[in-house]
Amino acid sequence: MIYNQKKEEFTVRKGPLFSNFILADEINRAPAKVQSALLEAMQERQVTIGEETFHLEEPFLVLATQNPIEQEGTYPLPEAQLDRFMLKIVIGYPNKEEERLIIRQNLNPEPIKINPVVTTNEILKARKVVKEVYMDEKIEKYILDIVFATRFPADNNLGKLKQLISYGASPRASINLALASKAYAFVKRRGYVIPEDVRAVCHDILRHRIGLTYEAEAENVTTDEVVNEVLNAVEVP
Repeated sequence: MIYNQKKEEFTVRKGPLFSNFILADEINRAPAKVQSALLEAMQERQVTIGEETFHLEEPFLVLATQNPIEQEGTYPLPEAQLDRFMLKIVIGYPNKEEERLIIRQNLNPEPIKINPVVTTNEILKARKVVKEVYMDEKIEKYILDIVFATRFPADNNLGKLKQLISYGASPRASINLALASKAYAFVKRRGYVIPEDVRAVCHDILRHRIGLTYEAEAENVTTDEVVNEVLNAVEVP
């Protein structure tokens, strides 16, 4: 809200959040107020300023990065915000050929020409098609078994994980695991989901949704290792 002295009234000035794609670079360096401002936008696809609510234009995507090396002066993301990110992907170093391209692109005196490869309408249409990908009840049960095994490991012959998990995956994990599995099948040009699709996206969906205890951190146990244990224990349909 910006106060206009001439008109003696407040006016709304839309910020960078009113875009299709938001890049939050090193999001854990943003103060808590900035991070909390993303909660409504990421879940409800809207922004409330004062008494007025503005719906964000579709498609809307928040892409955030975190540097795992240096944590001084950072703010840990709250669980409610982490849960709103569909995927957490770990990116390592590029290989030699990729890094050669990075060097050349950064030293090229001519700007890189970027050509559009898809339209907004095509993205929205693809979203609808992904939701129409068939998912059998056995696959749904498989997804639920995986998620519930992170919440109640002792009930799934995973008693050794009970002391390592402080909280399990949320209902958003079930929703996003199902949706990501459909999207993976769509990318593989299939109209139905198979168990391998679920396993392919499971780590990216769950690694930021499972809380580890101090005991797990002391033993250098990672959430990826917990997910591996769960996948090995849950029966595949």
